[in-house]
Amino acid sequence: AGMRFFLQYVGCFFAFFSTGFLIISTWTDCWMVNADDSLEVSTKCRGLWWECVTNVFDGIQTCDEYDSIFAEHPVKLVLTRAMMITADILAGLGFLFLVLGLDCVKFLPDEPLIKLRICLVSGVMLLIAGLPGITGSVWYAVDVYVERSSLVFHNVFLGIQYKFGWSCWLGMAGSLGCFLSGALLTCCMYVFRETSSGRLHSAYSLRKGYSSAGTIVTNVHLPSAQTATAKMYAVDTRV
Repeated sequence: AGMRFFLQYVGCFFAFFSTGFLIISTWTDCWMVNADDSLEVSTKCRGLWWECVTNVFDGIQTCDEYDSIFAEHPVKLVLTRAMMITADILAGLGFLFLVLGLDCVKFLPDEPLIKLRICLVSGVMLLIAGLPGITGSVWYAVDVYVERSSLVFHNVFLGIQYKFGWSCWLGMAGSLGCFLSGALLTCCMYVFRETSSGRLHSAYSLRKGYSSAGTIVTNVHLPSAQTATAKMYAVDTRV
């Protein structure tokens, strides 16, 4: 029981921070950084929803939002948005299910097997959430690297250095955290579910055996008691 509680809390810890990292990375503006190496005047951060330019001297930041979601955007941007939003929803639902499945939460306290199944479901959802999250963030990072390499390959120098932003790194970290928490909840909790199921089944069989044995004993002694009483009444009648 102690190891089960420990694994639940570790999975909840990773699920909480992983979900937060995914949500923050989706709605922040620093997926790609364009640093001006020649002048070192400004730094431009590109996100999934807007693009911001920060002056390195006074720290003033100016942001421009992209066009409407119905406008034409690059395939990289559209697919990354879709995958990260999907990962956010699945990770959020998985974390909520995990909270309900914790033993310290007073939800279905008399149904330990149901609570273990809830933890299993949350683990599966977190594993699924990590797949679009890692795919979107790594694909965006690879596209940034390819864009930078193509400029170097064609000897094009624009005074700009393309780097991965902290939002992209948060997306990768959140996805890996979802994989880790999902693996803990699915693999380890499955073992505990099998153990708990076996204990409950053996306890039920033992209780059933006791009840059937009591029934047999009652049925055996009942006729003898009735026979003794009948004999006593017969003797009294003769007297």
